[in-house]
Amino acid sequence: MSSSLSGFVPLVFNRCIFEWWYFRKYGTSFIEQVSVSHLRPLLGGVDSSSPSNASTSNGEADSSRQSVSECKVWRNPLNLFRGAEYNRYTWVTGREPLTYYDMNLSAQDHQTFFTCDSDHLRPADAIMQKAWRERNPQARISAAHEALELEDCATAYILLAEEEATTIMEAERLFKQALKAGESCYRRSQQLQHHSTQYEAQHRRDTNVLVYIKRRLAMCSRKLGRTREAVKMMRDLMKEFPLLSMFNIHENLLESLLELQNYADVQAVLAKYDDISLPKSATICYTAALLKARAVSDKFSPEAASRRGGRGHRISVNYKTQMKDPSLILPPEHILKRGDSEAIAYAFFHLQHWKRVEGALNLLHCTWEGTFRMIPYPLEKGHLFYPYPICTETADRELLPMFHEVSVYPKKELPFFILFTAGLCSFTAMLALLTHQFPELMGVFAKAFLSTLFAPLNFIMEKVESILPSSLWHQLTRI
Repeated sequence: MSSSLSGFVPLVFNRCIFEWWYFRKYGTSFIEQVSVSHLRPLLGGVDSSSPSNASTSNGEADSSRQSVSECKVWRNPLNLFRGAEYNRYTWVTGREPLTYYDMNLSAQDHQTFFTCDSDHLRPADAIMQKAWRERNPQARISAAHEALELEDCATAYILLAEEEATTIMEAERLFKQALKAGESCYRRSQQLQHHSTQYEAQHRRDTNVLVYIKRRLAMCSRKLGRTREAVKMMRDLMKEFPLLSMFNIHENLLESLLELQNYADVQAVLAKYDDISLPKSATICYTAALLKARAVSDKFSPEAASRRGGRGHRISVNYKTQMKDPSLILPPEHILKRGDSEAIAYAFFHLQHWKRVEGALNLLHCTWEGTFRMIPYPLEKGHLFYPYPICTETADRELLPMFHEVSVYPKKELPFFILFTAGLCSFTAMLALLTHQFPELMGVFAKAFLSTLFAPLNFIMEKVESILPSSLWHQLTRI
Protein backbone atom coordinates (compact mmCIF):
# COMPACT_ATOMS: atom_id res chain seq x y z
CA MET A 1 0.00 0.00 0.00
CA SER A 2 2.88 2.33 0.84
CA SER A 3 4.28 1.77 -2.67
CA SER A 4 0.93 2.79 -4.18
CA LEU A 5 0.85 5.93 -2.06
CA SER A 6 4.42 6.79 -2.96
CA GLY A 7 3.47 6.56 -6.63
CA PHE A 8 0.91 9.30 -6.21
CA VAL A 9 3.20 11.63 -4.27
CA PRO A 10 5.25 12.71 -7.36
CA LEU A 11 2.06 13.40 -9.27
CA VAL A 12 0.71 15.57 -6.48
CA PHE A 13 4.07 17.32 -6.24
CA ASN A 14 4.05 18.03 -9.98
CA ARG A 15 0.53 19.36 -9.69
CA CYS A 16 1.61 21.72 -6.90
CA ILE A 17 4.53 22.92 -9.02
CA PHE A 18 2.15 23.59 -11.94
CA GLU A 19 -0.27 25.45 -9.65
CA TRP A 20 2.57 27.60 -8.30
CA TRP A 21 3.76 28.46 -11.84
CA TYR A 22 0.25 29.24 -13.04
CA PHE A 23 -0.45 31.45 -10.01
CA ARG A 24 2.82 33.36 -10.55
CA LYS A 25 1.97 33.98 -14.21
CA TYR A 26 -1.79 34.68 -14.13
CA GLY A 27 -2.44 35.65 -10.50
CA THR A 28 -5.12 33.01 -9.85
CA SER A 29 -5.42 29.30 -9.15
CA PHE A 30 -5.78 27.12 -12.22
CA ILE A 31 -8.17 24.63 -10.60
CA GLU A 32 -10.27 27.42 -9.11
CA GLN A 33 -10.45 29.23 -12.44
CA VAL A 34 -11.56 26.15 -14.35
CA SER A 35 -14.02 25.10 -11.64
CA VAL A 36 -15.72 28.49 -11.40
CA SER A 37 -15.76 29.30 -15.11
CA HIS A 38 -16.53 25.92 -16.67
CA LEU A 39 -17.42 23.17 -14.20
CA ARG A 40 -19.94 25.15 -12.15
CA PRO A 41 -22.24 25.93 -15.13
CA LEU A 42 -22.14 22.27 -16.20
CA LEU A 43 -23.13 21.16 -12.69
CA GLY A 44 -26.02 23.63 -12.57
CA GLY A 45 -24.38 26.19 -10.32
CA VAL A 46 -25.46 29.82 -10.36
CA ASP A 47 -23.82 33.06 -9.44
CA SER A 48 -24.52 34.60 -6.08
CA SER A 49 -26.01 37.63 -7.78
CA SER A 50 -28.64 35.61 -9.67
CA PRO A 51 -32.05 34.76 -8.17
CA SER A 52 -32.35 31.56 -6.15
CA ASN A 53 -33.86 28.40 -7.55
CA ALA A 54 -36.75 28.66 -5.12
CA SER A 55 -37.96 31.99 -6.48
CA THR A 56 -41.21 32.08 -8.40
CA SER A 57 -41.65 33.14 -12.01
CA ASN A 58 -42.80 36.58 -10.88
CA GLY A 59 -39.63 36.96 -8.84
CA GLU A 60 -37.53 36.04 -11.86
CA ALA A 61 -39.37 38.61 -13.96
CA ASP A 62 -38.75 41.27 -11.31
CA SER A 63 -35.06 40.41 -11.19
CA SER A 64 -34.92 40.62 -14.99
CA ARG A 65 -36.49 44.08 -14.84
CA GLN A 66 -34.01 45.08 -12.17
CA SER A 67 -31.07 43.97 -14.31
CA VAL A 68 -32.44 45.99 -17.23
CA SER A 69 -32.66 49.06 -15.05
CA GLU A 70 -28.97 48.70 -14.20
CA CYS A 71 -28.11 49.39 -17.86
CA LYS A 72 -28.45 52.99 -19.00
CA VAL A 73 -30.96 53.19 -21.85
CA TRP A 74 -30.86 56.26 -24.09
CA ARG A 75 -33.44 57.95 -26.24
CA ASN A 76 -32.80 57.22 -29.91
CA PRO A 77 -32.14 60.65 -31.51
CA LEU A 78 -33.16 59.30 -34.93
CA ASN A 79 -36.34 57.51 -33.83
CA LEU A 80 -39.03 57.13 -36.46
CA PHE A 81 -42.61 58.42 -36.47
CA ARG A 82 -45.13 55.97 -35.05
CA GLY A 83 -48.00 56.78 -37.38
CA ALA A 84 -46.09 57.40 -40.61
CA GLU A 85 -43.39 54.73 -40.24
CA TYR A 86 -43.82 52.24 -37.38
CA ASN A 87 -47.53 51.70 -38.06
CA ARG A 88 -46.88 51.38 -41.79
CA TYR A 89 -44.44 48.56 -41.00
CA THR A 90 -47.17 46.83 -38.98
CA TRP A 91 -49.67 47.16 -41.84
CA VAL A 92 -47.24 45.61 -44.33
CA THR A 93 -45.65 42.82 -42.26
CA GLY A 94 -48.23 42.18 -39.54
CA ARG A 95 -45.49 42.48 -36.91
CA GLU A 96 -45.13 44.92 -34.04
CA PRO A 97 -41.86 46.87 -34.43
CA LEU A 98 -41.90 48.27 -30.87
CA THR A 99 -41.95 46.39 -27.58
CA TYR A 100 -44.05 47.31 -24.58
CA TYR A 101 -40.93 48.14 -22.60
CA ASP A 102 -39.73 50.54 -25.31
CA MET A 103 -43.11 52.30 -25.56
CA ASN A 104 -43.35 52.53 -21.78
CA LEU A 105 -39.99 54.33 -21.71
CA SER A 106 -41.29 56.73 -24.37
CA ALA A 107 -44.38 57.41 -22.28
CA GLN A 108 -42.15 58.30 -19.34
CA ASP A 109 -40.10 60.61 -21.57
CA HIS A 110 -43.23 62.37 -22.81
CA GLN A 111 -44.45 62.93 -19.27
CA THR A 112 -41.06 64.34 -18.30
CA PHE A 113 -40.67 66.67 -21.30
CA PHE A 114 -44.27 67.73 -22.01
CA THR A 115 -45.90 68.04 -18.57
CA CYS A 116 -45.38 70.08 -15.41
CA ASP A 117 -47.08 70.67 -12.06
CA SER A 118 -49.05 73.68 -13.32
CA ASP A 119 -50.88 71.78 -16.08
CA HIS A 120 -54.07 71.73 -14.02
CA LEU A 121 -54.32 75.51 -14.47
CA ARG A 122 -54.90 75.13 -18.22
CA PRO A 123 -57.71 72.72 -19.26
CA ALA A 124 -56.01 71.61 -22.48
CA ASP A 125 -52.74 70.82 -20.71
CA ALA A 126 -54.65 68.93 -18.02
CA ILE A 127 -56.22 66.72 -20.70
CA MET A 128 -52.85 66.12 -22.34
CA GLN A 129 -51.31 65.22 -19.00
CA LYS A 130 -53.75 62.32 -18.82
CA ALA A 131 -53.30 61.52 -22.52
CA TRP A 132 -49.56 60.88 -22.15
CA ARG A 133 -50.34 58.27 -19.50
CA GLU A 134 -52.84 56.38 -21.65
CA ARG A 135 -51.73 52.99 -22.97
CA ASN A 136 -54.37 52.79 -25.71
CA PRO A 137 -53.24 54.74 -28.83
CA GLN A 138 -56.81 55.57 -29.84
CA ALA A 139 -57.53 56.98 -26.37
CA ARG A 140 -54.46 59.21 -26.65
CA ILE A 141 -55.51 60.48 -30.08
CA SER A 142 -59.07 61.15 -28.90
CA ALA A 143 -57.73 63.09 -25.91
CA ALA A 144 -55.55 65.19 -28.21
CA HIS A 145 -58.54 66.13 -30.37
CA GLU A 146 -60.48 66.97 -27.22
CA ALA A 147 -57.68 69.29 -26.07
CA LEU A 148 -57.60 71.05 -29.46
CA GLU A 149 -61.32 71.76 -29.19
CA LEU A 150 -60.55 73.94 -26.15
CA GLU A 151 -57.49 75.80 -27.50
CA ASP A 152 -54.42 75.48 -29.72
CA CYS A 153 -52.30 73.07 -27.67
CA ALA A 154 -48.77 72.40 -28.89
CA THR A 155 -48.46 69.01 -27.16
CA ALA A 156 -51.76 67.89 -28.69
CA TYR A 157 -50.42 68.66 -32.16
CA ILE A 158 -47.24 66.75 -31.28
CA LEU A 159 -49.20 63.64 -30.32
CA LEU A 160 -51.28 63.76 -33.51
CA ALA A 161 -48.18 64.30 -35.66
CA GLU A 162 -46.40 61.38 -34.03
CA GLU A 163 -49.22 58.83 -33.88
CA GLU A 164 -52.14 59.79 -36.13
CA ALA A 165 -50.41 61.19 -39.22
CA THR A 166 -49.91 58.44 -41.81
CA THR A 167 -47.39 60.32 -43.97
CA ILE A 168 -44.36 62.51 -43.30
CA MET A 169 -45.99 65.44 -45.12
CA GLU A 170 -49.04 65.24 -42.87
CA ALA A 171 -46.80 65.03 -39.80
CA GLU A 172 -44.87 68.08 -40.97
CA ARG A 173 -48.12 70.03 -41.36
CA LEU A 174 -49.16 69.20 -37.80
CA PHE A 175 -45.72 70.05 -36.43
CA LYS A 176 -45.90 73.48 -38.09
CA GLN A 177 -49.18 74.09 -36.29
CA ALA A 178 -47.54 72.88 -33.08
CA LEU A 179 -44.65 75.30 -33.70
CA LYS A 180 -47.00 78.25 -33.91
CA ALA A 181 -48.72 77.33 -30.64
CA GLY A 182 -45.45 76.36 -28.95
CA GLU A 183 -43.71 79.65 -29.75
CA SER A 184 -46.63 81.60 -28.33
CA CYS A 185 -46.50 79.65 -25.04
CA TYR A 186 -42.72 79.92 -24.91
CA ARG A 187 -42.71 83.72 -25.24
CA ARG A 188 -45.42 84.03 -22.61
CA SER A 189 -43.67 81.79 -20.06
CA GLN A 190 -40.29 83.38 -20.77
CA GLN A 191 -41.54 86.70 -19.44
CA LEU A 192 -42.93 85.11 -16.27
CA GLN A 193 -40.27 82.51 -15.48
CA HIS A 194 -38.67 84.52 -12.65
CA HIS A 195 -41.90 85.23 -10.82
CA SER A 196 -42.11 81.88 -9.04
CA THR A 197 -40.90 78.28 -9.17
CA GLN A 198 -44.21 77.32 -10.75
CA TYR A 199 -43.66 79.66 -13.71
CA GLU A 200 -40.05 78.47 -13.95
CA ALA A 201 -41.18 74.84 -14.30
CA GLN A 202 -43.73 75.90 -16.89
CA HIS A 203 -41.07 77.74 -18.90
CA ARG A 204 -38.78 74.69 -18.74
CA ARG A 205 -41.62 72.54 -20.09
CA ASP A 206 -42.38 75.04 -22.89
CA THR A 207 -38.67 75.08 -23.81
CA ASN A 208 -38.59 71.29 -24.11
CA VAL A 209 -41.73 71.36 -26.25
CA LEU A 210 -40.32 74.01 -28.60
CA VAL A 211 -36.98 72.23 -29.03
CA TYR A 212 -38.72 68.92 -29.69
CA ILE A 213 -40.98 70.48 -32.34
CA LYS A 214 -38.12 72.19 -34.20
CA ARG A 215 -36.03 69.02 -34.13
CA ARG A 216 -38.84 66.90 -35.54
CA LEU A 217 -39.52 69.51 -38.23
CA ALA A 218 -35.86 69.29 -39.24
CA MET A 219 -36.18 65.50 -39.39
CA CYS A 220 -39.26 65.87 -41.60
CA SER A 221 -37.28 68.05 -43.99
CA ARG A 222 -34.49 65.45 -44.03
CA LYS A 223 -36.92 62.62 -44.80
CA LEU A 224 -38.61 64.65 -47.56
CA GLY A 225 -35.28 65.27 -49.31
CA ARG A 226 -34.74 68.88 -48.22
CA THR A 227 -31.41 68.06 -46.57
CA ARG A 228 -29.81 71.51 -46.74
CA GLU A 229 -32.88 73.02 -45.14
CA ALA A 230 -32.70 70.37 -42.42
CA VAL A 231 -29.03 71.16 -41.75
CA LYS A 232 -29.81 74.87 -41.40
CA MET A 233 -32.69 74.18 -38.99
CA MET A 234 -30.49 71.93 -36.83
CA ARG A 235 -27.63 74.44 -36.71
CA ASP A 236 -30.01 77.25 -35.73
CA LEU A 237 -31.57 75.06 -33.06
CA MET A 238 -28.19 74.15 -31.57
CA LYS A 239 -27.19 77.83 -31.47
CA GLU A 240 -30.47 78.89 -29.88
CA PHE A 241 -30.44 76.18 -27.19
CA PRO A 242 -26.80 75.10 -26.74
CA LEU A 243 -27.34 73.60 -23.27
CA LEU A 244 -30.04 71.09 -24.24
CA SER A 245 -27.72 68.20 -25.11
CA MET A 246 -30.23 65.57 -23.94
CA PHE A 247 -31.86 65.58 -27.39
CA ASN A 248 -28.51 64.75 -29.11
CA ILE A 249 -29.31 67.01 -32.05
CA HIS A 250 -25.68 66.80 -33.19
CA GLU A 251 -26.26 63.17 -34.22
CA ASN A 252 -29.10 64.25 -36.51
CA LEU A 253 -26.78 66.93 -37.90
CA LEU A 254 -23.99 64.41 -38.55
CA GLU A 255 -26.29 62.13 -40.52
CA SER A 256 -27.56 65.02 -42.68
CA LEU A 257 -24.03 66.30 -43.34
CA LEU A 258 -22.95 62.81 -44.39
CA GLU A 259 -25.87 62.73 -46.83
CA LEU A 260 -24.56 65.97 -48.35
CA GLN A 261 -21.03 64.46 -48.33
CA ASN A 262 -19.82 67.55 -46.51
CA TYR A 263 -17.02 65.73 -44.74
CA ALA A 264 -15.20 68.88 -43.58
CA ASP A 265 -18.23 69.99 -41.54
CA VAL A 266 -18.62 66.44 -40.26
CA GLN A 267 -15.08 66.56 -38.93
CA ALA A 268 -15.79 69.90 -37.27
CA VAL A 269 -18.86 68.56 -35.48
CA LEU A 270 -16.93 65.48 -34.36
CA ALA A 271 -14.14 67.62 -32.96
CA LYS A 272 -16.71 69.47 -30.85
CA TYR A 273 -18.62 66.48 -29.50
CA ASP A 274 -15.99 63.73 -29.46
CA ASP A 275 -14.67 64.69 -26.01
CA ILE A 276 -17.96 64.78 -24.13
CA SER A 277 -18.08 63.05 -20.76
CA LEU A 278 -21.02 60.81 -21.67
CA PRO A 279 -20.35 57.37 -23.22
CA LYS A 280 -19.64 57.74 -26.91
CA SER A 281 -22.38 56.61 -29.23
CA ALA A 282 -22.00 54.50 -32.34
CA THR A 283 -22.66 57.61 -34.44
CA ILE A 284 -19.63 59.39 -32.96
CA CYS A 285 -17.30 56.37 -33.05
CA TYR A 286 -18.19 55.03 -36.48
CA THR A 287 -18.46 58.41 -38.18
CA ALA A 288 -14.89 59.07 -37.06
CA ALA A 289 -13.95 55.62 -38.41
CA LEU A 290 -15.68 56.41 -41.71
CA LEU A 291 -13.64 59.58 -42.15
CA LYS A 292 -10.46 57.63 -41.50
CA ALA A 293 -11.58 54.93 -43.92
CA ARG A 294 -11.97 57.56 -46.65
CA ALA A 295 -8.31 58.50 -46.22
CA VAL A 296 -6.95 54.94 -46.49
CA SER A 297 -9.53 53.10 -48.62
CA ASP A 298 -7.52 53.61 -51.81
CA LYS A 299 -4.40 52.22 -50.06
CA PHE A 300 -6.25 49.49 -48.24
CA SER A 301 -4.71 46.04 -47.93
CA PRO A 302 -6.99 43.29 -46.56
CA GLU A 303 -4.01 41.22 -45.39
CA ALA A 304 -2.58 44.08 -43.33
CA ALA A 305 -5.94 44.86 -41.74
CA SER A 306 -6.48 41.23 -40.81
CA ARG A 307 -3.07 41.07 -39.14
CA ARG A 308 -3.43 44.31 -37.20
CA GLY A 309 -6.98 43.89 -35.98
CA GLY A 310 -8.69 46.77 -34.25
CA ARG A 311 -10.83 47.98 -31.42
CA GLY A 312 -14.19 47.25 -33.02
CA HIS A 313 -17.18 45.71 -31.30
CA ARG A 314 -20.18 43.76 -32.46
CA ILE A 315 -21.85 46.64 -34.32
CA SER A 316 -19.58 46.06 -37.34
CA VAL A 317 -20.74 42.50 -37.85
CA ASN A 318 -24.24 42.89 -36.49
CA TYR A 319 -25.52 45.60 -38.78
CA LYS A 320 -24.32 43.74 -41.88
CA THR A 321 -26.13 40.64 -40.66
CA GLN A 322 -29.28 42.67 -40.15
CA MET A 323 -29.15 44.14 -43.64
CA LYS A 324 -28.88 40.64 -45.14
CA ASP A 325 -31.88 39.45 -43.15
CA PRO A 326 -34.97 39.51 -45.40
CA SER A 327 -37.18 40.34 -42.40
CA LEU A 328 -36.23 44.00 -41.94
CA ILE A 329 -36.20 45.25 -38.37
CA LEU A 330 -36.80 48.91 -37.55
CA PRO A 331 -34.72 50.79 -34.98
CA PRO A 332 -36.38 51.09 -31.56
CA GLU A 333 -37.25 54.36 -29.86
CA HIS A 334 -34.59 53.69 -27.19
CA ILE A 335 -31.15 52.18 -27.57
CA LEU A 336 -28.55 50.55 -25.37
CA LYS A 337 -25.06 51.75 -26.19
CA ARG A 338 -22.79 48.94 -27.45
CA GLY A 339 -25.87 46.75 -27.84
CA ASP A 340 -27.86 45.30 -30.72
CA SER A 341 -30.41 48.10 -30.46
CA GLU A 342 -27.76 50.75 -31.12
CA ALA A 343 -26.24 48.65 -33.90
CA ILE A 344 -29.58 48.37 -35.68
CA ALA A 345 -30.34 52.07 -35.26
CA TYR A 346 -26.93 53.09 -36.58
CA ALA A 347 -27.04 50.73 -39.55
CA PHE A 348 -30.57 51.77 -40.50
CA PHE A 349 -29.50 55.37 -41.14
CA HIS A 350 -25.75 55.20 -41.79
CA LEU A 351 -25.16 52.08 -43.86
CA GLN A 352 -25.78 54.05 -47.04
CA HIS A 353 -22.99 56.47 -46.12
CA TRP A 354 -20.54 53.58 -45.69
CA LYS A 355 -21.57 52.13 -49.05
CA ARG A 356 -20.90 55.47 -50.69
CA VAL A 357 -17.20 55.33 -49.72
CA GLU A 358 -15.55 52.69 -51.89
CA GLY A 359 -13.77 50.02 -49.87
CA ALA A 360 -15.02 51.27 -46.48
CA LEU A 361 -17.25 48.26 -45.73
CA ASN A 362 -14.52 45.88 -46.84
CA LEU A 363 -12.07 47.64 -44.53
CA LEU A 364 -14.54 47.39 -41.65
CA HIS A 365 -15.10 43.69 -42.30
CA CYS A 366 -11.40 42.88 -42.41
CA THR A 367 -10.81 44.92 -39.26
CA TRP A 368 -13.46 42.88 -37.51
CA GLU A 369 -11.87 39.60 -38.59
CA GLY A 370 -8.47 40.77 -37.40
CA THR A 371 -10.00 41.85 -34.10
CA PHE A 372 -11.53 38.42 -33.58
CA ARG A 373 -8.15 36.79 -34.02
CA MET A 374 -6.81 39.01 -31.24
CA ILE A 375 -9.53 38.06 -28.74
CA PRO A 376 -7.73 36.39 -25.82
CA TYR A 377 -8.56 32.97 -24.48
CA PRO A 378 -10.57 32.87 -21.23
CA LEU A 379 -7.46 32.38 -19.05
CA GLU A 380 -5.27 34.89 -20.87
CA LYS A 381 -4.77 38.52 -20.00
CA GLY A 382 -6.53 40.66 -22.61
CA HIS A 383 -6.11 44.43 -22.45
CA LEU A 384 -7.95 45.37 -25.64
CA PHE A 385 -11.30 43.79 -24.84
CA TYR A 386 -13.66 44.22 -21.93
CA PRO A 387 -16.66 41.98 -21.21
CA TYR A 388 -20.14 43.36 -21.61
CA PRO A 389 -22.25 43.73 -18.45
CA ILE A 390 -24.61 40.87 -17.70
CA CYS A 391 -27.62 43.14 -18.10
CA THR A 392 -26.76 44.09 -21.71
CA GLU A 393 -28.34 41.05 -23.34
CA THR A 394 -31.42 41.32 -21.11
CA ALA A 395 -31.92 45.00 -21.94
CA ASP A 396 -31.64 44.34 -25.68
CA ARG A 397 -34.22 41.57 -25.46
CA GLU A 398 -36.60 44.04 -23.79
CA LEU A 399 -35.97 46.76 -26.38
CA LEU A 400 -36.09 44.64 -29.55
CA PRO A 401 -39.02 42.57 -30.87
CA MET A 402 -39.22 38.85 -30.29
CA PHE A 403 -38.34 37.88 -33.87
CA HIS A 404 -34.89 39.46 -33.53
CA GLU A 405 -32.17 37.10 -32.34
CA VAL A 406 -29.90 39.02 -29.98
CA SER A 407 -26.25 38.58 -30.92
CA VAL A 408 -23.58 37.51 -28.44
CA TYR A 409 -20.05 38.88 -28.39
CA PRO A 410 -17.73 36.16 -29.74
CA LYS A 411 -15.32 34.42 -27.44
CA LYS A 412 -12.71 31.69 -27.69
CA GLU A 413 -13.08 28.39 -25.89
CA LEU A 414 -10.43 26.84 -23.70
CA PRO A 415 -7.92 24.64 -25.58
CA PHE A 416 -8.28 20.88 -25.10
CA PHE A 417 -4.83 20.62 -23.55
CA ILE A 418 -5.80 22.95 -20.68
CA LEU A 419 -9.02 21.07 -20.04
CA PHE A 420 -7.19 17.73 -20.12
CA THR A 421 -4.51 18.99 -17.74
CA ALA A 422 -7.12 20.33 -15.33
CA GLY A 423 -8.99 17.02 -15.35
CA LEU A 424 -5.81 15.00 -14.85
CA CYS A 425 -4.64 17.17 -11.94
CA SER A 426 -8.06 17.01 -10.28
CA PHE A 427 -8.23 13.23 -10.70
CA THR A 428 -4.71 12.79 -9.31
CA ALA A 429 -5.45 14.94 -6.28
CA MET A 430 -8.67 13.02 -5.61
CA LEU A 431 -6.86 9.65 -5.78
CA ALA A 432 -4.13 10.87 -3.43
CA LEU A 433 -6.73 12.07 -0.93
CA LEU A 434 -8.73 8.84 -1.06
CA THR A 435 -5.56 6.75 -0.69
CA HIS A 436 -4.54 8.74 2.36
CA GLN A 437 -7.98 8.42 3.99
CA PHE A 438 -8.83 4.81 3.01
CA PRO A 439 -5.54 2.97 2.33
CA GLU A 440 -6.88 -0.62 2.57
CA LEU A 441 -9.97 0.00 0.48
CA MET A 442 -7.97 1.86 -2.17
CA GLY A 443 -5.43 -1.01 -2.21
CA VAL A 444 -8.20 -3.51 -2.99
CA PHE A 445 -9.60 -1.14 -5.58
CA ALA A 446 -6.15 -0.69 -7.19
CA LYS A 447 -5.57 -4.48 -7.39
CA ALA A 448 -9.00 -5.04 -8.89
CA PHE A 449 -8.48 -2.22 -11.37
CA LEU A 450 -5.04 -3.46 -12.45
CA SER A 451 -6.22 -7.05 -12.79
CA THR A 452 -9.14 -5.90 -14.91
CA LEU A 453 -6.86 -3.68 -16.97
CA PHE A 454 -4.34 -6.46 -17.70
CA ALA A 455 -6.93 -9.22 -18.16
CA PRO A 456 -7.12 -8.81 -21.97
CA LEU A 457 -3.31 -8.85 -22.19
CA ASN A 458 -3.04 -12.02 -20.10
CA PHE A 459 -5.70 -13.67 -22.24
CA ILE A 460 -3.77 -12.82 -25.42
CA MET A 461 -0.54 -14.13 -23.93
CA GLU A 462 -2.16 -17.43 -22.99
CA LYS A 463 -3.53 -17.83 -26.51
CA VAL A 464 -0.15 -17.09 -28.01
CA GLU A 465 1.54 -19.67 -25.74
CA SER A 466 -0.99 -22.30 -26.71
CA ILE A 467 -0.56 -21.70 -30.44
CA LEU A 468 3.20 -21.23 -30.77
CA PRO A 469 5.62 -24.18 -30.21
CA SER A 470 7.33 -24.15 -26.83
CA SER A 471 10.82 -24.00 -28.39
CA LEU A 472 9.92 -20.96 -30.50
CA TRP A 473 8.35 -19.24 -27.52
CA HIS A 474 11.50 -19.97 -25.48
CA GLN A 475 13.67 -18.35 -28.17
CA LEU A 476 11.40 -15.28 -28.29
CA THR A 477 11.54 -14.82 -24.54
CA ARG A 478 15.34 -14.98 -24.65
CA ILE A 479 15.44 -12.24 -27.32
